[in-house]
Amino acid sequence: MTSSMYTFAVPVFKQMLIALKAVLEQASTHATAHSIEPDALLQARLYPDMFALAKQVQIAADFARGVSARLAGVEAPTHEGLEKSFADLDVLLAQTVSFLDGLSASQFEGSESKEIILRPGTPKEKRLIGQNYLANYGLPQFFFHVTTAYAILRHNGIAIGKRDYMGVY
Repeated sequence: MTSSMYTFAVPVFKQMLIALKAVLEQASTHATAHSIEPDALLQARLYPDMFALAKQVQIAADFARGVSARLAGVEAPTHEGLEKSFADLDVLLAQTVSFLDGLSASQFEGSESKEIILRPGTPKEKRLIGQNYLANYGLPQFFFHVTTAYAILRHNGIAIGKRDYMGVY
């Protein structure tokens, strides 16, 4: 039997990251076809106080790795967030999907009741059980950044729609 925590984490993260990877490929192609400097898209944001596209993608990948790793009880691979191009983001997303592919459902068994401590030892420390961590924190954070990345590209004229956002399911 597959752990429901695995089912609601890894396949969901993979579906959306693969879709995001495809959307970024479309954006890169669009930039080239229309003689748009890639940085104009990579540094685009919806509002001045929001993170740019590249950072939104980095954070989405961080959440997919971090949430899955904590629930599986393994160390998450770290990335310095130095991606500066569409090619760099493509590699980041491919590495993240590869990490997720290396996780098994058995590693998630019992994680629904596992205590997850966010920002340990700080005034912002928060303790959640695994199920609440995934459902009320990890997935919403992940989807926020994936959705914002999509919205930035759509706002900047990339011809993408819901099917592109959702990917293959």
